[in-house]
Amino acid sequence: MRWDEICDLPCSVARTLSVVGDRWTLLVLRDCFLGARRFEAFERSLGISPHLLSTRLTKLVEESILERRLYSERPRRHEYRLTEKGVDLYPVVVSLTRWGDRWMAHDDGPPIAIEHRTCGHETTPVLTCSECHEPLDPREMRPLWNGPRDAAPPGVPPNPRTRTRTRRTGKEAR
Repeated sequence: MRWDEICDLPCSVARTLSVVGDRWTLLVLRDCFLGARRFEAFERSLGISPHLLSTRLTKLVEESILERRLYSERPRRHEYRLTEKGVDLYPVVVSLTRWGDRWMAHDDGPPIAIEHRTCGHETTPVLTCSECHEPLDPREMRPLWNGPRDAAPPGVPPNPRTRTRTRRTGKEAR
């Protein structure tokens, strides 16, 4: 399978990676969450070529993750703002940051702390269950397949709460 075909897989991780899966795109998103909006700010922070940066920004705009807004008529200049779809990537960027802070930090510690404005405290984001609010532990999680029963990955049982269909017939599976 080629990299440009992963968007067609029945897998949310693969589909997401088809949009944000290269290192420069994730770093552009990191900078967006740190407040960068203008081309020059991204270029200065990342140190990449204008062509490569332009390609990444264009893809993020095409995918509706960023919105390109005019901020100056003369000369004509645009800035890039996160859309709702883009803001939804915050947990991804923060989770990568948390992992990097734990496993890749230098002796002087993490380069950036995160402050929760509501309470004023520095925080370490934690994934929690939407129902019971307990922290998520991968050893306590179980995947359930929502797609066509005959396309389920090995070892992933069908979700008993959803109706699944077979890929070939489109009819409900029993």
